Amino acid sequence: MRSASSGRPGRQPMTEKRAQFVRLIRQGVSISESCRRLEIDRKTGHWWKNGGSFTRNGVIRVVEPIMHQVPSRPESGRYLTAAERVTIADGVHVGRSARSLAAELGRAVSTVARELQRNTSPDGAYRPHIAQAMTHARRPRPKVRVLERDSELRGIVQGYLDQRWSPEQVAHELDAVHGRHLAVETIYQALYSPQRVVEREPASVLRTGRPHRRPRRCGDERRPRFVVPITLIDQRPAEADDRLVAGHWEGDLIVGAFNRSAIGTLVERTSRFTVLVHLDPASRSDSLRRQLETIFDALPVSLRRSLTWDQGSEMCHHHALTAATNMPVYFCRPGRPWQRPSNENTNGLLRNYFPKSSDLRLHSPADLARVAEELNRRPRKTLGWQTPTALFATLQPGSP
Repeated sequence: MRSASSGRPGRQPMTEKRAQFVRLIRQGVSISESCRRLEIDRKTGHWWKNGGSFTRNGVIRVVEPIMHQVPSRPESGRYLTAAERVTIADGVHVGRSARSLAAELGRAVSTVARELQRNTSPDGAYRPHIAQAMTHARRPRPKVRVLERDSELRGIVQGYLDQRWSPEQVAHELDAVHGRHLAVETIYQALYSPQRVVEREPASVLRTGRPHRRPRRCGDERRPRFVVPITLIDQRPAEADDRLVAGHWEGDLIVGAFNRSAIGTLVERTSRFTVLVHLDPASRSDSLRRQLETIFDALPVSLRRSLTWDQGSEMCHHHALTAATNMPVYFCRPGRPWQRPSNENTNGLLRNYFPKSSDLRLHSPADLARVAEELNRRPRKTLGWQTPTALFATLQPGSP
């Protein structure tokens, strides 16, 4: 047998045994035990793990430890680091509690307690470097699901699901009656797994009837709806707040039954002048952009200073609207409709003409124009009993 590197007879490189050695060490197995299992010399194991140097033909050669040659992903802040595990080991050695160690590390008490429970050696000692290796060994994914490897448990779960039990009810029954702990999320993941771990269709056994899972978000996290970044209302000019300068508009949609139809609403902040926008249900965002461009192009520059909208996806072309009309578009913060007070008040008035749960596609552009004119000719107390139409006419350039 010839060596692949020199061409002369010799031993073949033990690539596979090196890889097995790395896996054993990361599982917490000692060097001596690893060498015994792989039938290699213990000195070789120490060289592989720690590296070293030797002299051959008067030349010093350095051997890098193979443990450092294995690429690894950067550690996440979610996991305990090697330094934190050393701190835990030192604290355990002097008899400190998990609570005091957690306070020092800035971690939850359950994190430290679980670390000691999972990574303590059979002899009762907690060794930080072995604990770090054991953690790395458990981390690789994917792993075989518990319902995949336990056919008996899988059959019990499927039986309860056939009785239309919810996953939460199934998990509670398993714990209370069968003495088997199974997380609710485990059942959901098994149901919605592409491999169909549980041989039941989610739509047939779950009361929601959903064939796919609904994405969940945490707290105030919000899905980004816009490809082009938006500008929040905080950056809107201060002159728009006191309503003394005309040309600042607010807009939104009023939506019909089942969200299948909508009407765009525009209100000028100073005069409360209202414009209604007829939208094409097939392409709501494109239709809204085209209609707004037509409306604002017909206005003088002094009456198109800004537009404030909520964060609805219908305004996804806000950047195109700004480019076409040279009018900036600002967006309210999520869940704060009071940042568009004039528009919200007007939308409430419009519900007298367009009730909720009605089909707004039945109203033609002429119908919308008639309703807008009727609103604009109604005197308003906030305007000193002037009408929006009369006040808006005085804002036009060249008006007396």
